[in-house]
Amino acid sequence: MGEELAILGALLLIAYVFGRLGKLIGLPAIPIYMLVGLLASPHSGWFPLNLGTAHIELIAVFGLILLLFNLGLEFDQDEFFGNAGSLLLSGGTRIAINMGVGFVFGLWVGWGTREALIIAGMTATSSSAIVTKLLIELKRLPNHETPVILGITVVEDVFIAIYLAIVAVVIGGKTDVWAIVLELAISFTFLVGMFALARWGGRVVSRLIQTKDDELFTILFFGLAVAFGGIGELLGVSDAIGAFLIGLVLGATRFRGRIEQLALPMRDVFGAFFFLNFGLTLNPSTFGSVLWPVTVAVVMTLVINTLGGQLIAWLNKLTAAEGFNASAMLQNRGEFALILATLATAAGLDERLTPFAGLYVLSMAIIGPVLAVNSERWGAAIFRRSKKKSAGATPSRLERDENIALVEAAFAGESDGRLAEKANDSEAFPEAEPPRERDEIDDEIERAESERLIEDAMRESGESVEDAQPASGITEPPRERQRDPEY
Repeated sequence: MGEELAILGALLLIAYVFGRLGKLIGLPAIPIYMLVGLLASPHSGWFPLNLGTAHIELIAVFGLILLLFNLGLEFDQDEFFGNAGSLLLSGGTRIAINMGVGFVFGLWVGWGTREALIIAGMTATSSSAIVTKLLIELKRLPNHETPVILGITVVEDVFIAIYLAIVAVVIGGKTDVWAIVLELAISFTFLVGMFALARWGGRVVSRLIQTKDDELFTILFFGLAVAFGGIGELLGVSDAIGAFLIGLVLGATRFRGRIEQLALPMRDVFGAFFFLNFGLTLNPSTFGSVLWPVTVAVVMTLVINTLGGQLIAWLNKLTAAEGFNASAMLQNRGEFALILATLATAAGLDERLTPFAGLYVLSMAIIGPVLAVNSERWGAAIFRRSKKKSAGATPSRLERDENIALVEAAFAGESDGRLAEKANDSEAFPEAEPPRERDEIDDEIERAESERLIEDAMRESGESVEDAQPASGITEPPRERQRDPEY
């Protein structure tokens, strides 16, 4: 196997080089791995490599299992059950719209009803892996819209578990209604049982899996992930869902952090093989037959998700710019679409689904991060320009500036007469909206002055930060003033 090992090692090194280049423009790893696999595909002929997918198929299965295992491991049960109502409203509405339009689009393509169901799933949800990485790399975790984005990905994780269980039965090719009903009942019993164990059995599972030896602990959770992948396959819910559910259970134990620390590097390595293997199965000559459907699907996804971002903003009382940020983050598509394509291929559905999924994910995994990187700048420009055209300097803007001036004057110990002069001073509040740069400078000066005065008061009185109040009785400016008011 010397030749195969040398080729695989070379492909991973090429993926490393391309990955480093991709980082310079903000691309995630998923399209990079797929692209390397596509270049090395025996169908492309771009590299003189003789490497069939059978050589790495088992490793790719491990990658799929670990991808879903980590997805279950990172599932935030407290976030989901604590805010189930609002999360289901935002995430459920988004999924319903995307899936409904995707199903109609799949029927329009004309490949078949079961194929339309697969396409609807591909267009319904975003890639939680890409979304999470972008939030961290772009340093947007403190943003107002970030909890909503993460909450929606949690709802999508639940949807993926249910949807895969249904799809695995529907595309199985059975025609006996009672056989399908029985298989669905088994699938949902398995799902409900594992969710219940994750919700209420965390302490019991913690006692069963505790061990201080990291090597044995790694073997234990990896063995559980593989075993439940097999159990899921045997029960008809797919190996991916079996791995997701055991990850969900282990994520409810007190060893969650330890498992994540050991499992993430394994997921990255084996996951790279999964995406690489999917790229190897792609045939560039088949892209022509799916070019128009993919183009329509990409445009449809971009338009619907951008408009959906404004709906999310309205439901969660966010600004229009924050809704634009959320929609840009949630545009990304990735591993779930590829998993559905893998299931469709195994079920013998239309062979055009594989190139469709590959080209669709490649396109969205490139366009999505580019939108996310520039969303704050573009959103500020778009929505600020619309404000200027419609209202210019609105009364609410003047009131905010007046409040800021009054607070500054109060901290400086000015008299009431001087406050009145400031409030009526026409030069203090020009009718034209000041430039953004000046706003940011004023906000920075305001925060620095407020912090300095509070610190002086603390030193003189010995009060804590929470108890410290300005001498005038006016409290510290509201926290939202620390953000750009136009954001």
